[in-house]
Amino acid sequence: MTAPILSVNGLTTVFETRIGTLTAVNDVSFTVGPGEVLGLVGESGSGKTITGFSILGLIDRPGAIRAGEIWLKGTDLRKLAPDALRRLRGDRIAMIFQDPMMTLNPVLRIDTQLIETILAHRDVSRGRAREMAEAALAQVGIPSPAERLRAYPHELSGGMRQRVVIAAALMLEPDLIVADEPTTALDVTIQSQILFEMQKLMAARQTALIWITHDLTVVAGLAHRVAVMYAGRIVETGPVDDVLDRPAHPYTHGLIHSIPSATARGQRLAPIRGMTPSLIHLPEGCAFAPRCGRADAACGTAPAATDIAPGRWLRCHHPLEAGA
Repeated sequence: MTAPILSVNGLTTVFETRIGTLTAVNDVSFTVGPGEVLGLVGESGSGKTITGFSILGLIDRPGAIRAGEIWLKGTDLRKLAPDALRRLRGDRIAMIFQDPMMTLNPVLRIDTQLIETILAHRDVSRGRAREMAEAALAQVGIPSPAERLRAYPHELSGGMRQRVVIAAALMLEPDLIVADEPTTALDVTIQSQILFEMQKLMAARQTALIWITHDLTVVAGLAHRVAVMYAGRIVETGPVDDVLDRPAHPYTHGLIHSIPSATARGQRLAPIRGMTPSLIHLPEGCAFAPRCGRADAACGTAPAATDIAPGRWLRCHHPLEAGA
């Protein structure tokens, strides 16, 4: 069996606030193998992005990783010195942010930013670095890449800036990419092109990809496996077709049936009732119980992770029969 690129075990990330401790990520565990795409899905505030930030060591005060292990190809990232982790970021691990201006410096030209990134991690000439940067822009479908390299970020459209950021993440061929809804700002045509290119590159380079999103339609066409998060925990995970076609957790079922495209013509949507709970004042037991139509007294205790099929598990006292 191929060793995973990334192993996350029992990850817990908290933020200290004036009104209490906010547990943004609660005992999260998963692996991602070579060439594999893991879709990390859930509502806003479920802990998806903080999970990604924790993997890259981007959590700072008032936040902190309180427990857990993060292994990248045999290296314990939590034990690395700050300088060593900084060298790893952008080289062996890359992150694509939802907002491209979190990555791009507004006062530097695109070529300066991409070339300096390459020179910081690769022993190549500046001319060779320029060639690599130009090839990366062409790879994500940017027309006239040599001309775009000479542009400043404000001279590009929002979609073009996002493609530059995706190119920057891909050009050094990292072992792992964490992508936080990177195609949200792109039109459907460009989004499809980017997803197709990333699928090819992940398979060819055997790069592991964590795709953070709330868009289940993107996950259905891109990911191999999916992990569904709610209130800081993974509540269901497994092969993407199994989970989306036969959801076992009531929350997963609710997400899928809230999508208009999954509803018959003329039929009302079936949104999940209620609101997500405060991560500072979570209910006792199962956090989804106040919104769940299947909840009973047993849900007053937190459900343990239970295997229901090879490579598939969930946390629920009353799983749906369709998922069995």
